[in-house]
Amino acid sequence: MSSRLVGVGVGPGDPELVTVKGVNALRAADVVVVPVMDTGERGRAEATVLHYVGAEKVVRVVFALNERVDRARREAAWDAAGDKVAGLLREHGSVAFATIGDPNVYSTFTYLAQTVGELVPGTVVETVPGITAMQDLAARSGAVLTEGTEPLTLVPVTAGAAVLKDALNGPGTVVAYKFGRQAAVVAEALRETGRLEDAVWGSALGLPEESVRAAAELDGGPLPYLSTLIAPARRDGGRGGKL
Repeated sequence: MSSRLVGVGVGPGDPELVTVKGVNALRAADVVVVPVMDTGERGRAEATVLHYVGAEKVVRVVFALNERVDRARREAAWDAAGDKVAGLLREHGSVAFATIGDPNVYSTFTYLAQTVGELVPGTVVETVPGITAMQDLAARSGAVLTEGTEPLTLVPVTAGAAVLKDALNGPGTVVAYKFGRQAAVVAEALRETGRLEDAVWGSALGLPEESVRAAAELDGGPLPYLSTLIAPARRDGGRGGKL
């Protein structure tokens, strides 16, 4: 039988935001892999998974999750993680990988699946979608992501300020991920493009340390790395004005 690797989106942190299909996939797998940083602390994915499966079924695998400078170190971590998961597949046959958010949106699962596919040919790779941080922040803040014909642009601020400013100068809602370390750059981009007033940001959504605030309160100080920003579209046409 073919080995089976399933990337399961477990949402942004609130354990109640895991889908029924996601819970079933976690429980059906022989082993559930959770990514951890090399410092060893428990991440959001692991904390969420432990609400639904026993710790004896969970395998922690180290990833250089926030490594953007040392490419060799990052790729070495990916290779080591791929080797570990490949070994688990050979032993158990069915492995779930839990990832925060959605496995097809800026997820480590993408790199893992590619590596494992090369190490264990014939592996069946599947994904179970998860609720994203932008959806959760929209719900908690009351920000509407899209109306009518409006586009929605998702930008990782790690791509640079110019990419963010281009998006903010365009139509529709802009969502920015991974901007905590560049909060000052984001605040300035919002001011320059006239998008500051209605924008909101959030971090640790659904967790005890949750923060959801108006972007106008950004003072340039650093925020948690996984902070999310929503800059809603300019809407001045009344109800249904974008239809």
